Amino acid sequence: LCMASGSMVSVFQPSAWSEFFSRYERKPPKRSGEWMKIRIGKLKEDVQMLFKNCSNSLERMNLVDAVQRLGIEHLFEIQIETALSDIHENEPSSSNLHEVALRFRLLREHGLWVSPDVFKKFKGEDGTFNEYITNDPKGLLCLYNASYMLTHGEPELEEATSFARHHLKSMAPSLRSPLAEQVKRALHVPLPRTYRRLEALSYMPEYEQEAEHNPILLELAKLEFNLLQAVHLKELKAISEWYSDLKGYVGLSFARDRVVECYLWGYFLFYEEEHALPRMIFAKLFFLHILLDDTNDVGATLEEYGKLDAAIQRWEESAVSLVPGYLKKFYNKLLICFKEFDDELRLNGRYSIDHIKKEFQQLSSCYLQEAEWLHKNHKPRFEDRLHLGAMSIGAIELCVYAMVCMGDEMPEGALEWVLGYPDVVMACARIGRLMNDLAASSKPRNNRDVANCVECYASEHKVTEEVAFAAIDSMIEDEWKTTNQARFKHGHDLLPAVQRVINFTLSGPVYYGDRKDAFTFSSHLEDIIKSLFVNPIPI
Repeated sequence: LCMASGSMVSVFQPSAWSEFFSRYERKPPKRSGEWMKIRIGKLKEDVQMLFKNCSNSLERMNLVDAVQRLGIEHLFEIQIETALSDIHENEPSSSNLHEVALRFRLLREHGLWVSPDVFKKFKGEDGTFNEYITNDPKGLLCLYNASYMLTHGEPELEEATSFARHHLKSMAPSLRSPLAEQVKRALHVPLPRTYRRLEALSYMPEYEQEAEHNPILLELAKLEFNLLQAVHLKELKAISEWYSDLKGYVGLSFARDRVVECYLWGYFLFYEEEHALPRMIFAKLFFLHILLDDTNDVGATLEEYGKLDAAIQRWEESAVSLVPGYLKKFYNKLLICFKEFDDELRLNGRYSIDHIKKEFQQLSSCYLQEAEWLHKNHKPRFEDRLHLGAMSIGAIELCVYAMVCMGDEMPEGALEWVLGYPDVVMACARIGRLMNDLAASSKPRNNRDVANCVECYASEHKVTEEVAFAAIDSMIEDEWKTTNQARFKHGHDLLPAVQRVINFTLSGPVYYGDRKDAFTFSSHLEDIIKSLFVNPIPI
């Protein structure tokens, strides 16, 4: 499979996009970008007045929920925080399931603690949920979504999940639109684990069907989405051209052509217009990860990769003499790219590149360790495989990159916090690794892959693959609990940094849900990429 010349043909599925974005010209919209900006400014003022004029907690909560699900919460952060702080301070008196569950989910999402005891009023003397609440499908869906905000040691919320899921499944065929679609979507991926911008694409046409929908919110969401889409399209054109130049220089035709998917991952962390710099640098860094990973996995022998790693650990131009001939241009390009990133970050008052460089070096060491295990035909203990796999999936490094690239736009202490690999960062990495390995186990194994977590668990515990799947699914659930816990663990000041990490974690179900590796087999992402970046929302 290896060819030291680097001329090997890729074993990977070709990109679904190739040169699409470098050539794509969007049809001019009916309204100019300038008109849309002015209109958005007016609509924002109208929505701010909606927040001011809310007469009760339920109105406020419904407004916050709609704003979030329509994907425009970044425009009203202050209003949302003020509304939820007021709601948190006032004890709820409602006995309406939808209202109680909505309050629970919204407050927990924003780092405001609510006890699961609020659901006791919907239970009988035997401690189980009353059957009468199944007559309220909207409330039951709200309970189901709220239950996924659980942390460790909350069995009552696990019970709520099971109860609501069972009854929602049985009533799903008889529900009417748009509730039917919302239930189907939540049973597939619950709302707290759904990336907000993707939810917005589904929710906009559903919200329009609701009798009480607010046309101001809907128009703002559509205009804002289309305006941002134009920004993202320009960036996709630029990064596609960057990739074309890089590929032409370094060769390495065996590697995955996934620059658009890397950009999508950057978009998951920071989609807002003002975060163009971190989004672009993050996407480019991610692609350099992919080149390094594929060089180790399918391009280089152990000896060749060992030499490349030795040069990366030295990180100086003279170290190119260590590198095999066909990898010299790749090594040179790494140094050039990092110098360009450093210049951009310094120019924009962000942090130094040194932390990113150190994480990249560590990632390379992890890849080398995996290659050595494979060379020795070593099947590690499950815990050892998970630890190294969590380090090599790239999530930890990318969380550090995010904080460096955001610089002072993140709270004070955010960089030091993420460099300490807090629980929420490790949970992000473990969810990514475990979901990736579940997906890998559903396709024929490449003899260039080290044994994955599923194989190691099944071997160590002497169980079938199906039993290993169930055990790993349970571990993933535990990591989601850790992710939820982080919203309360690190204090309100660090919450914006925690939320960025959680945004990264939310990409897991998109890329690795349904036991599919949609990054490697990128045709699974075609519809999502078209919806986010190509097709404007009809207005």
